[in-house]
Amino acid sequence: METIQDFTGLQYPLTKDPIQRKTYDDHNVEYATSSHQKDHDMFPGLIAMPKNDDDIIRAIKYAKSNGYAVSVMSGGHQYSGACSTHGKGIQLNLRLTYKAPQDLVVLPQLPAPDSNRPLVYASVSHSLGEFNTFLKQNKLFVPHGQCTDVHLGGHGQTGGYGQLARAFGLLGDHIWGIRMIDHSGEVKEVTKKSNPELFYAITGGSPGNFGIITHWTIEAHRDQDHDFPETGARPHGFKGLWLYNETVLKLLLNEVAAMADDLEMPRNFDLCCSVLSSSFPIFKLVPELDENRGKIRQLIEDAIGVDAHTKWPACVVLYAQWVPMSAEDLYTKEVDAWFQKFRNLDSFLKYWCIHAGNIVKPMSQMTGEWLFTNPREFDHPYEKRTYMTNSTTLAKGKWVDQVSDQINQVIPPSLKHFDLWTNCFLSIQIQAMGGKYSQYFANRNNGTAYSWRDSTVCQDLDCFHVESDKGRELALGWQAANDKLMVGENSAYSKKDKRVLWASYGDWNMDKVWPTYYEDREKYERIGRQRYLADPQGTFTPNPFCVKAVKH
Repeated sequence: METIQDFTGLQYPLTKDPIQRKTYDDHNVEYATSSHQKDHDMFPGLIAMPKNDDDIIRAIKYAKSNGYAVSVMSGGHQYSGACSTHGKGIQLNLRLTYKAPQDLVVLPQLPAPDSNRPLVYASVSHSLGEFNTFLKQNKLFVPHGQCTDVHLGGHGQTGGYGQLARAFGLLGDHIWGIRMIDHSGEVKEVTKKSNPELFYAITGGSPGNFGIITHWTIEAHRDQDHDFPETGARPHGFKGLWLYNETVLKLLLNEVAAMADDLEMPRNFDLCCSVLSSSFPIFKLVPELDENRGKIRQLIEDAIGVDAHTKWPACVVLYAQWVPMSAEDLYTKEVDAWFQKFRNLDSFLKYWCIHAGNIVKPMSQMTGEWLFTNPREFDHPYEKRTYMTNSTTLAKGKWVDQVSDQINQVIPPSLKHFDLWTNCFLSIQIQAMGGKYSQYFANRNNGTAYSWRDSTVCQDLDCFHVESDKGRELALGWQAANDKLMVGENSAYSKKDKRVLWASYGDWNMDKVWPTYYEDREKYERIGRQRYLADPQGTFTPNPFCVKAVKH
């Protein structure tokens, strides 16, 4: 028996093969909130919670000397479970490692030389909710995702997709520097200038497989550069909530399609439509509703006869946003007309609209409007699909009808689809991304490896299900139908299967499925060469979901 001093001060025995499985009694440790397949071993031999750099360095050296692999978890939201590992691996849980005041600060030195924007130093141990609050306190903002419990470690490496993607790009586009601990235990600072190939590989390549990322240096935007009360050029938003109705859904998806098809659409506009099954914790998504619970319950009962005291019904949610890029970028009649299309649904579908709220506030506060404060949507296992497309003919094709029909099989009470309705729960997000002025597209050659930058729509279809063989079979069947409709030569959505790393699913042997995550072999092998240099002994290869190392 060998022993390794546990990083919280406890002693745990380890055998050579396998490492004994141990968990902590005094920490709430989760392996991963993942949709991994049954044959994925997601149970590490040891979960280590390091206190600092020294603990991480000791863990890396111990793993190398004993032939163990190391996985890294900051938040635990990697969908295929790649932040975890098998019984012969060690998972480093960094949720509590870097939470001192110096781990989240606005750097006092000069701003980023290329952009003149302020730099924020942020550790991977911070959640998006914490990060967003800190930025708001400093009147700063960056684009990022919408789930507050996601942490900055994996989020930065996989892009940081979110509501501001057209106007400002990805969180990963704003990463200026990377602090990491490599396979030899050395602390490194990586920038585009100091090591452009490694920077490229980490930002969009193979998360967790180049070393232990501890901190990001991030270029932030100032409120004052996008909010001009004196000229009326202020950020505007709209948050709408309707009881589920297929008419509402199709009207809103047609707006997403029209926006995606318009290559001339200015970058100022962002639009995202969501659909959520009944019992979704809607007050976590639209907290302002909490003040009017009584009125809302009555609206629900009048519209569809559901007792809102016991069950929140299915709903459709819309987030719309317009941001001025300069003091001359005024809120014109044309901009207001775009918002008015969504406001009109309040009167057109009077009994179905629960909330239609206009928002005018600085961007550091606006970004908080798009956050969802629950760790996950439904407390069930799920099957995930995320489809990207570069189509500019979505409004003319059958896509809106097809995805609406698929959703309509699961959401409303139905005798025809009774099993789906009673066993499955949907969380859908469909977001416009495209146009030649979209910053998601404009940042395509900025020294990062994030793929499918020509995408016009990101379509995220999550099907949660009751924990049973029948539930999983139904969810897989529903997703199989989506696969046929959303990908292929005859698809009205996308001719090619295009996925993103944050929303991975299915076969997790990356060397088999890499064409769905990377545009071409040249890019895949370019990242692979950095993998070989960063991980020559396989220390950061804890599972098959990683780019294959390629020797020079």
